[in-house]
Amino acid sequence: MTLARRVGRVEAVALEAPSLEVLAQLGAYGVGTVRQAEPSADGHAVTGDALHLTPVVAEALAAAARTTGADAALLTSSFPNKEAAARLAHLTGAGLVIDASGLHDDGTHLVADKRVFAGSWDVRSAVTTELAVLTVRANAVVPEPAPEAVAVEVVGLGVEVSAAATAARVVSRTAHETSGSGRPALGEAAIVVTGGRGTNGDFAPVVELADALGAAVGATRDAVYEGWHDQFVGQTGVTVAPRLYIGAGVSGAPHHRGGMQAAQVVVAVNNDPECPLFEISDFAVVGDLAEVLPQAAQAIREHRSTPR
Repeated sequence: MTLARRVGRVEAVALEAPSLEVLAQLGAYGVGTVRQAEPSADGHAVTGDALHLTPVVAEALAAAARTTGADAALLTSSFPNKEAAARLAHLTGAGLVIDASGLHDDGTHLVADKRVFAGSWDVRSAVTTELAVLTVRANAVVPEPAPEAVAVEVVGLGVEVSAAATAARVVSRTAHETSGSGRPALGEAAIVVTGGRGTNGDFAPVVELADALGAAVGATRDAVYEGWHDQFVGQTGVTVAPRLYIGAGVSGAPHHRGGMQAAQVVVAVNNDPECPLFEISDFAVVGDLAEVLPQAAQAIREHRSTPR
């Protein structure tokens, strides 16, 4: 919403009735209209799990884009949303940018920024079609409320979805949780603390620091293969782009760097002064992570408990 507001008037599309809390938040961020999609197929309302199938989402967004004459459709960069965005672009003939980090109007076209080649290049792509479809990379934009909150109007949006959109059905759903502590999802977290082979299997200091920061916990591929954790950061694992990335006992192999070097600030803790991760770090600590991380966690807890 913050990113979209920079280029024009913002509307939202809902698949289910938004709560009063959600409407208040939308109004605070300058969204004056919510198009509540009412999908139906063969005269019957689409409900339940079928409502969130990516083909149904794409057709609802396409209907909203046609109704409003939208210049751009923005979605967060979750895996289902990336699929929905691709389907939306196909349905509308729109230009598509995945994992965009910025958007501006150059006076002729909407131009999207993104990082490519494992975060080593920054590129700009001008979308030359009438509609631009983008998924926005997590943590790319700091949310900023609008200068003034607006009243939100909810408007129904009838959508007749195709038979193909509802041909699939959800057989089962499994929620993946890495922790019962309420930590953010690894791919979306603003702060990530990752442990590597240097932990020697003891992730307690990594978890302690993550809890102090309200961060997600990740691992290197080797650490996952050893059974020390269940999600690894890397080109073939989870790609992260947090505001703060802390690598503890992480050597910084190319595979791993490709999955995290889009982070805004990188901190590395390693007892090897020649650690390759130090080469791309903003801050490097040469020391034993089992000593450094608990000290850092304690300092953070004390700082947060100090009255201001």
